Amino acid sequence: MDTRACGIEEVRELLQEYIGGLSSPFDTFLEQYILESQYYIILSEDAPLGYYAVHDNSLLTQFYLRRTHQRHAQVLLRRVLEEHQVSEVFVSTGDELLLSLALDFDMTIAKQAYFFQDSGMDLTSDRGPEPGILRPAELADLEDIQRVSGDFLGGSCALRIQKGELFTWYQGSELLGIGIVERSVLIDGTASIGMFTNESYRHQGVGRSIILWLKAWCHAQGIRPLSGCWYYNEASKRTLESAGMVTRTRLLRMEAAGQEG
Repeated sequence: MDTRACGIEEVRELLQEYIGGLSSPFDTFLEQYILESQYYIILSEDAPLGYYAVHDNSLLTQFYLRRTHQRHAQVLLRRVLEEHQVSEVFVSTGDELLLSLALDFDMTIAKQAYFFQDSGMDLTSDRGPEPGILRPAELADLEDIQRVSGDFLGGSCALRIQKGELFTWYQGSELLGIGIVERSVLIDGTASIGMFTNESYRHQGVGRSIILWLKAWCHAQGIRPLSGCWYYNEASKRTLESAGMVTRTRLLRMEAAGQEG
């Protein structure tokens, strides 16, 4: 089997096969790493058998082989780790093949994040959000958003406003919180939702109301809401769960350095 570097378009069909085989989807945090990775196609006599992807020359973000050739998976993964000197592997527990291979290699496990899906639980009888509490953010909101969120949203707030990814909740002139909707590039019909609450208004149900509102907005647009949070952010986890999001999937960051042949 041969491998060579390629663009994402050359492995698009394989990528969709990979996504279709997952037991649960991933959020846009992992997706961004995947999109920024260098792709490599796996070939046998010019026939595509699979692919893998490496981020920043050190982090393996994808490894997929078609079922007909998965008997070669252990050997191929070892070759990938050695040739690229990969030090770490991002593994979603929804990715059975890569998770099993990482366990075969006795990789050291570090828990990175929770991935959430909507439970479908009916919360309409519960105290939920008012229909109009959030509105799409405008460039005029930029200063308030940056002041309230600090570096949470990075340096691309203006672009995210223009792309329609940010929503604001004002009470008078006070910004209570920010809603975030990031549509997936890789998983059709899904979006990752999140929130940031003004520190002065935390523990008052603002975050929960934002997530409930964003879920309803997504469903009205025909979008499946997903979410994620850092594994050790208990406050975000509790907020998401209180708004009917549930997690059965983890993102693991596994240490691959020192693998021996």
